[in-house]
Amino acid sequence: MPIFHAYDGTELAYRLLGSGAPLICLPGGPMRAGAYLGDLGGLSAHRQLVVLDLRGTGDSAVPDDPSTYRCDRLVDDVEALREHLGHEHIDLLAHSASANLAELYAARHPKRLRTLTLITPGTRAVGIDVTDQDWRDASELRQDEPWYVAGLAALETVWSGREVSEVRSVIEPFGYGRWDDTARAHAAAAPGQTNSEAAQTYYQDGVFDPAATAAALEHVTAPVLVLAGEYDGGPTPDRAAELVALFPNAEFVVQRGAAHFPWLDDPGAFVRTVNAFLDPEVLSVQAGGTRLAYRVWGDPSAPPVVLVHGRGGDSRTWTEIAERLADEHRVYAFDFRGHGLSDWPGRYSFELFRDDLHAFLEARNLAGATVVGHSMGAAAAYLLAEQEPGLIGRLVLEEVPPPFPLDPPRGPVERPDEELDFDWSVVPSTNAQLNEPDPAGRERLGEITAPTLVIGGGPASQIAQDRLVWMAGRIPRGRFVTIEAGHLVHTERPDEFLTELRSFGLV
Repeated sequence: MPIFHAYDGTELAYRLLGSGAPLICLPGGPMRAGAYLGDLGGLSAHRQLVVLDLRGTGDSAVPDDPSTYRCDRLVDDVEALREHLGHEHIDLLAHSASANLAELYAARHPKRLRTLTLITPGTRAVGIDVTDQDWRDASELRQDEPWYVAGLAALETVWSGREVSEVRSVIEPFGYGRWDDTARAHAAAAPGQTNSEAAQTYYQDGVFDPAATAAALEHVTAPVLVLAGEYDGGPTPDRAAELVALFPNAEFVVQRGAAHFPWLDDPGAFVRTVNAFLDPEVLSVQAGGTRLAYRVWGDPSAPPVVLVHGRGGDSRTWTEIAERLADEHRVYAFDFRGHGLSDWPGRYSFELFRDDLHAFLEARNLAGATVVGHSMGAAAAYLLAEQEPGLIGRLVLEEVPPPFPLDPPRGPVERPDEELDFDWSVVPSTNAQLNEPDPAGRERLGEITAPTLVIGGGPASQIAQDRLVWMAGRIPRGRFVTIEAGHLVHTERPDEFLTELRSFGLV
C-alpha cells in the first residue's frame, strides 16, 4: 500500500482502487480500517478510490501520541493526504463517524473541497444528537424481520445502560438493509478492523465545538451530498436532513431499503446516486419522490427544450442534438426512472414515465417548454400533453409507439447476460402495455393543444408508419414527416432531424 507521512511523522497508508478522478474516502467506525468500505459497491468503476487507513488502523502506523486519535486532530491527516497527492482541490467522501471528521475538515478548509459526500453521516460535530427515540423509530421499521424481537430486546438493554459490546451480535442486523451472508461477514469483520482504544479517544470530551462548526459550514460553497439510509437509526433520515440544512449547496437522498451500509444493501442504487452527484455534467432533482438525473446545455435565459429518451437509453443519447440546439436554446435531457443515473424503483409503466416528465417540468419550472420525445419518451410526452393541455409549448414525437395493440404481440423475453444501463424490469412491463395499450391514449389525442410534429423513420422502422400518420391526423395541430432512418432517427440522421425541427419553428 502507498504511504505518506503525517505532520508528526506518523506513517499513514491508503489503498488505490479503480481509475478515474480521485475520490478520497474516510472510513468510519470510529477508527475502523478502510477495508470494510470495499470498493463502495462498484464505485471504483467510475472513480479512483483513495481509501485512507486512519492512524492506528489497518496498515497505518500507531502514533507516539495517543491524543492524536482525537477527531479534531485527524483533520491534519486529511490535509496531509491532500498535500501528498498534490491536489489543489479534492473530492471527499466520508462514512458514518468519519463524517464528523469531514465536517471539521470542511469547516477548517472549505476552499480545498471540490465536492463533499457524506454517507449515513455522524452528526456530533455539529451538535445534532441521535436519540434513543430515533433508534426506536428506526427499529420499528424492521418489525417483520425474524431477528427483530431479540434485536429490540438487546437495544432496550443498551438504552438502559448496558455496554453495546455485550450485545453487539444481536443488534448488528439493524445496521443492514438485508441480513444476509454478505452482511453477516461484513459485521463479523468489524472487531478485527477496529482500534477500540483509539475509538475512545476519537470522541474525547472537548473534541467538538458544534456551534462554531455549524456556523463555519454556512461558508462551504462546494456541492454536498448527504445520503441517508431509510432504515438507519444513526442517523435517521430526519436527523440527516438537519445536517443538510447547514450547508448552502447540499443535496439530500434517502436510499430506499438501506440502513447504515447502503453500498452493501443496494450497490446499484448507491453507485448511481453518488456517481450522478460526482459527475460535474450531471444534476439531480427530486421529482414526485423519484430522483431524476439530468444534463443541461445552453444559456439559462434561452427558450427551454426538454429531450426525453427511449426505452433502454438515457440522456446521453441526445448529446449531439442537445449541443447543436444549445446555440439558441436552454436544453434539458433527463434519465427516466429505471434508466441511467436516475432511481431504479422497480415499478414501470408509460403512465409512470409520463408522471416523471410532468414532475421534472414542474421541478425545473419549465411550463411551456418544447418537449422532444423518442419512442417510449414520446409516448410519455403525448400522454402528458393529453392530461395537461397547455403545459407543453410544442411537441415532437419521434417514432412514437402508436396506441394500438401489437400484432403479433410480444412474448416473454429473457434478460441479456451483460450489464445494462437500465433496469430490465422496464422491458416486460412496457411490453405488456404495448400488447394491450389503454384505449384512452388513443381516444384523447384530440385533446392535445400543442403544435405537434410526428416523425417517422420510414420502412426500415419496426413502427407501423401508417399508424403514425393516423396519430398526426388525430392531433388538431399535428403534422407528419418521414426521415428514412429506421427507429433511431435523431442518432442516425441528426442533420435531417434538426432540419425538420427548424421547419417546425424550433431552431
